[in-house]
Amino acid sequence: MSEVGERPAPVGLLQAFWFWLKLGLISFGGPAGQIAIMHQELVEKRRWLSERRFLHALNYCMLLPGPEAQQLATYIGWLLHRTWGGVIAGVLFVLPSLLILIVLSWVYIAFGDVPLVAGIFYGIKPAVTAIVVQAAWRIGGRALKNRWLWAIAAAAFVAIFVLQLPFPLIVLGAALLGYLGGRLAPQHFAVGGGHGAADKSYGAALIDDDTPPPAHTRFRWSRLALILSAGAALWLLPMGLLTALFGWDGSLTQMGWFFTKAALLTFGGAYAVLPYVYQGAIGHYGWVTPTQMIDGLALGETTPGPLIMVVAFVAFVGAYGQPLFGADSAFVSGALAACLVTWFTFLPSFLFILAGGPLVESTHGELKFTAPLTGITAAVVGVILNLALFFGYHVLWPQGFAGRFDWPSALIALGAALALFMFKRGVIETIAGCALVGLAAHLLL
Repeated sequence: MSEVGERPAPVGLLQAFWFWLKLGLISFGGPAGQIAIMHQELVEKRRWLSERRFLHALNYCMLLPGPEAQQLATYIGWLLHRTWGGVIAGVLFVLPSLLILIVLSWVYIAFGDVPLVAGIFYGIKPAVTAIVVQAAWRIGGRALKNRWLWAIAAAAFVAIFVLQLPFPLIVLGAALLGYLGGRLAPQHFAVGGGHGAADKSYGAALIDDDTPPPAHTRFRWSRLALILSAGAALWLLPMGLLTALFGWDGSLTQMGWFFTKAALLTFGGAYAVLPYVYQGAIGHYGWVTPTQMIDGLALGETTPGPLIMVVAFVAFVGAYGQPLFGADSAFVSGALAACLVTWFTFLPSFLFILAGGPLVESTHGELKFTAPLTGITAAVVGVILNLALFFGYHVLWPQGFAGRFDWPSALIALGAALALFMFKRGVIETIAGCALVGLAAHLLL
């Protein structure tokens, strides 16, 4: 147990509510930045839980598909205040981002052709390309520790770029290779997982290293059955209602089904699932165009909350272009689609935490990525690199290779890359700077 300082006073649910709301409004910077904010606030400043308990929860969240920062907030909220605490923490992590994205998506659709808005997005698109390249570099540097994992990453790139195989098939193949590699060469597939053991103390914590697990965190089969039954009902009821109203092939029904599958494939974070989203949303369903997908990612980068919230933009644009209730209901259709897709995307994350949390709390040993997940993480690098090339092609050759090369966009992308890689600037700063340069270029050239 920590030996420095007095233990903090118990935290009330209302006090926690205001903290989670604040977190939802300031959680910029992607999962790494969001986790850093939570660590600073909850471990260092407030001492609601110890370093080891924080990392123990984080290691579990990293094992799961879905946005790990949002799941970590849900886990800590559940640990502090039972099921309702987890629900409040998880919802408030997402809700501000959803509301902001609905407004920004409407502005984008309604005023995207206005020179001011068009100029800003002209500069943002090359920046997004550089940001995706940085994501591939960052994940690759962490995941590709030997030639076996490099080979999986290369195979994934060939599979999606050359063979155009579906993303779920690539994930399945990578998991199989990871499983086999873990059996045949375990020393090469034990490099993933975790953030290491905790070796720091910031003083006595409310939930400390030796604090007995609260009663509600103890595993019970009856509770697990109740959580799973509730989760199934919360998925089946809206899906059944959508099917009854619009049919299985209706756009809202297909969005719910598609993004449910996406929620179960987000190993490696939002960047890992984006290739799957663009394959379906652009290639199969035609909800958005490649250019709109890039713009949506830019909006997702500049709003608080999980980056996977870009799915709300995709749904809004898709439903806005094909309003369900007549031409005058475009905004209502888009907002409804964004809310439904957010529901189907994040419901599995809540179930993973509320159902699996008691199993995790039964042991405080260090959790690590399994060998199959190590294989998936390596494959993620390859598919993200493909995504960067996809974005780069549409930014630098907007009319296709037969058209002109957009050299101002190339210079902006180069500047964004220098800002991110050489000068270590943040994503928000980089996007803001590129937006100003793009606006000037768009108005002057």
